[in-house]
Amino acid sequence: MARVTPGDLRVMKRRGERIPMLTAYDFPTARIIDAVGIPLILVGDSVGTTVLGYETTIPVTLDDILHHTRAVVRGTTHALVIADMPFMTYHVNPDEALRNAGRLIQEGGAQAIKLEGGRIVADTVRRLVACGIPVQGHLGLTPQSVFQLGGHRLQGKTSAAAQRILDDAQMLQEAGAFSLVLELVPAPLARQISEALAIPTIGIGAGPYCDGQVQVIHDLLGLDPSFQPRHARRYASLYETVRDAVGHYADDVRQGTFPSAAESFGMEQPGPLADVKEDR
Repeated sequence: MARVTPGDLRVMKRRGERIPMLTAYDFPTARIIDAVGIPLILVGDSVGTTVLGYETTIPVTLDDILHHTRAVVRGTTHALVIADMPFMTYHVNPDEALRNAGRLIQEGGAQAIKLEGGRIVADTVRRLVACGIPVQGHLGLTPQSVFQLGGHRLQGKTSAAAQRILDDAQMLQEAGAFSLVLELVPAPLARQISEALAIPTIGIGAGPYCDGQVQVIHDLLGLDPSFQPRHARRYASLYETVRDAVGHYADDVRQGTFPSAAESFGMEQPGPLADVKEDR
C-alpha cells in the first residue's frame, strides 16, 4: 500500500471522508497505528508531556523530535508522518525555519512538518512549501504559546477572536498549507472554517464538524489516569492493565515461580555439569 500524500487528503475531503489522525512517539506504537490504516501520524511536541515528563511542550528540542520521528517512520509504510516543529525552531526567520524543517525531512524521515500560528508564520509557510516541504498549520489553542494564552483555554469565543482565527486559517491556506489542526475552538467556528477552506481541517477539542480528528495516543489508551481532557474519549484503561501485569511479574519473581522450567533452557551435552543438582 502506497504512503498517504497531502494530495490524498484533499481528495478525502472532497469525497466527504472523515480523516483519523493520532500521535505516536515510538516504533511499536507507530506500527500498530499504521497497521490499522490511520492515514496521518503526528510526532507531536506533546512527547514532552506524555513521554519525557515535562510540564509543557516548551522544553522539547529539535533533536528530541528528530529522535522520535526516526522511530515512528521506521514503524510505518502507509501513514503520512508529520513532525512537529518545536518551540523557537521556526520563529526567528524563514531561513532558520527552512533549515530546521529540512532536518526533520532529511534526517528524521518525516514526510511533512507542523507548526503553530497564523499570519505571523504565513511567510514561513510559504517559504517551506516553495522549497518542497509540506506544511500542516495549527490554530486555536497553540500549546507553544501557553504562557501567553494563560493556560489551556478555549480560543475564539468572541466574534472578534473567531474572525481572527478564520482570517488566519485562510492565510495559511493561501500560503500553501495542506491541512490545518484546530485545537480548542468552539464547534460552530470550526464548522465555519472547515466549510470555508479547500484544505482539510483536523480537530482536537473543536467539535464534530472538522474534516478529521486528532488525539494524543496516551489519552485514547488511558495511560495517565490522572489526566482526562474533556475533548478526549478513553477507549482503554491501559494504566491499570500494565500496572497489574508488572505487579504479577514482581510477585512471581519474589515467590520464585518465575522463571519456571518453561522459561528456562537445558544443555545438549552437559559434560562435567551433568551431576550438578538443582537447588529446588
